[in-house]
Amino acid sequence: MASTRTPLLAPDNESFTSSSSSFSRKKLLRQRNITRYVSFASAILSCLCAGSITAYSLYGHLFQERLRYTQLQVNIVVIGAELALYLPVSVFGYLCDRYGPAPLSFVSAILFGAGYLLAAFTYRSGAKDIYGYTTERGWPLSVMVIAFVIIGMATTLMYLSAITTCAKNFGKGKHKGLALASPIAAFGLSGMWQSQVGSRILYERRRNGERGDVDVFKFFLFLAFTLLAVGLLGTFLLKIVDEEELIDEAVEELERSGLLEDSEFFRAGRSYGAVDNVPDEDDLEARRIEDNKAHEEEEARKKTWLLNEETRRFLKDRTMWWLAAGFFMVSGPGEAFITNLGTIIGTLYPPHPVVAIVPTTAATHVSIVAITSTFARIFFGTMTDLLAPTPAAHHYQSAANSLASLPPRDGRFTISRVTFLIVSALLLSLGQVILASGLVQNHAERFWLVSALIGSGYGALFSLTPLVISVIWGVENFGTNWGIVAMVPAAGATLWGVIYSNVYQWAANQGSAVSDMDEDVLCYGKHCYSTTFWAMACSVWIGCGLWVWAAAIWRKRGISV
Repeated sequence: MASTRTPLLAPDNESFTSSSSSFSRKKLLRQRNITRYVSFASAILSCLCAGSITAYSLYGHLFQERLRYTQLQVNIVVIGAELALYLPVSVFGYLCDRYGPAPLSFVSAILFGAGYLLAAFTYRSGAKDIYGYTTERGWPLSVMVIAFVIIGMATTLMYLSAITTCAKNFGKGKHKGLALASPIAAFGLSGMWQSQVGSRILYERRRNGERGDVDVFKFFLFLAFTLLAVGLLGTFLLKIVDEEELIDEAVEELERSGLLEDSEFFRAGRSYGAVDNVPDEDDLEARRIEDNKAHEEEEARKKTWLLNEETRRFLKDRTMWWLAAGFFMVSGPGEAFITNLGTIIGTLYPPHPVVAIVPTTAATHVSIVAITSTFARIFFGTMTDLLAPTPAAHHYQSAANSLASLPPRDGRFTISRVTFLIVSALLLSLGQVILASGLVQNHAERFWLVSALIGSGYGALFSLTPLVISVIWGVENFGTNWGIVAMVPAAGATLWGVIYSNVYQWAANQGSAVSDMDEDVLCYGKHCYSTTFWAMACSVWIGCGLWVWAAAIWRKRGISV
């Protein structure tokens, strides 16, 4: 009986082992998917709060009226925030790729709390009340600029930690366009809901009991504590799943392309994994520990090498510079419009002796920009998933690899992501042309059309550009690559903010100024903004031309974008 039972037990054990292994794999896969989607939800929440700077138009005009800043000084504050938002983004992206999103989320929480608290007390120190009784200037302009520089850096840290998590967790899937567009869309929505909270809950009451402007001090305190909490939550929930597999796939792809033949990394020998005849069990355990440590060091070295190599190749690719130049020409005008919404609306009607009678508010149009930009991001992200061609690879420096990346000839109708990108820019320029033409002057009820068009184009621009980068240059080094390109709006926003401010000030000095104080200079009329927005529209058209040029080079290389 013993001899007959023994062979029967072995298959049962093997079956049990196989079943157990299958169960473990399914459990591991389920855990990874849970982590992936929890991280996605946390990224959405982070972006839903991080874009607080987009509500600047809600209170920017109050800096002019209450703190008696000039229009240029109002722009200096937001320019400081935009420079801090965009200039360090490549450094923050580099750190995110190498150390993960959690540390960035933690630092963003601390900076948001500190920045908005400083801004709140700076405003409180010098703001005259709604009846204009306070005469002290308060803390200097430089303190407010420092506060918004801190806020700008915090915005970038929270935004990058969120979208890099989504790009890497879903970059290989068929819905990568929607997965990347969703947190970016949430970023646009943040300005809408925050401006509504400010204008409908945290508002000042006038003597007659009516609702007045946002209470800036309370609003800044609300943002400080909300963003602190969200950033700390992201510290624990933002995680990248299967990053080692992404790195290994990218290395194999480069290896197949023949680009690694002279690589010092692959010439170096690998010291772990050797097996000697060591009879002692303790020695074997020590060897296993040593091999695991060596393997971890090797993986870290491989990741560092790959990311540095991809950064070098990204910077050497001339099409990246054409893409970035076009992004500079298009994004700057959009930024300048959003940050100056309040003062643009103020130019549409001549001021009343007490208060301007304008049948619309900055809060309304901040919300319109947020809603339309959110819709555009989701729409264009979804349409690219459905209609854009699917490349086979993303390391296109090899001729053989370029041919491999040609889209399959299956007869499927496709539209290039670059086409979607140009359409979004043209929507933005159409809004600028309508404003520059004077169509909305003395007709503020038409201003929604301008806000909707510019909001749609601007929103889609910031969704499609990182998507194009992830498709062409991959997701392994996404934070660094997108960070490098995302630096250019700082220069564009600064340039157009200064141009708008100077044209506004020049027009005000030509005789359209109405002032209740010597240093308060307000402007009314089409000439306050028309020249600026005609120039902005031309800038956008030049940017489209640069993208067409880059797309032609990609086509020559056989890259399907």
